[in-house]
Order: sequence, then C-alpha cells, then structure tokens
Amino acid sequence: MNIEELRDYCISKKGVEETLPFGPDTLVFKVMGKAFLLTGFNSSPLQFNVKCDPEKAIEFREQFPCVLPGYHMNKKHWNTILADGSVSNKQLKEWITDSYTLVISGLPKIQQKKFASLK
Repeated sequence: MNIEELRDYCISKKGVEETLPFGPDTLVFKVMGKAFLLTGFNSSPLQFNVKCDPEKAIEFREQFPCVLPGYHMNKKHWNTILADGSVSNKQLKEWITDSYTLVISGLPKIQQKKFASLK
C-alpha cells in the first residue's frame, strides 16, 4: 500500500475529512471531527497510526512485527502500522476500518445519529 492508496481508501468512507492540523507533513483523517488515522508524507515505508481496541492492540503487536505501539499517541489505544509488505493490503484495510468503526462507536449518541443521516 502506498500513500495514494491509503488516502483513497480513507476518503471513500462515509463522513471522512482529511486535514493537516499538525502542519504540512502529517495527514490526519477524521470522521465526525475525530481522528481515526494519522500518517506522515515522508515515511518510507509508509507508516500510519490507527486506533485499536486495547486488548487487540497488544495481540497485534505480538503477532505482527509491523505493528508497533502508537508513535506520539496513547499507546494503549493506538498502533503504528508499517506498510512494509509483511501483511496484505486486505489486512491493512481491516485495521483502518476497525479504527474508523471504533471512533464512530465512541461518539456521543447525538453525533452517531448525525453520522447515520450522512449520505
């Protein structure tokens, strides 16, 4: 997966916006104003941070060498994924979707209703 494929996959999801809140080098994808993925433009290989269930986060770090504690993030809830080719794009997309879904499920009910009404 490269940065263009990552971007295309993220923005294809309902209600997603891409932002640059930390300057021109860090791209942040948000749903309903909450971040679910962060990535730098200059990393090689591509790496990105995704939110993760705390129990699964530890399990993934033990199972996959390309999964690390979230760089500059709360390491209990975030993982850094190295897209180094050691796992499939399908697996990478699953982790991205899990992060997206986890953020939506943590929204207040009123925002979840607003999200549900988006096209």
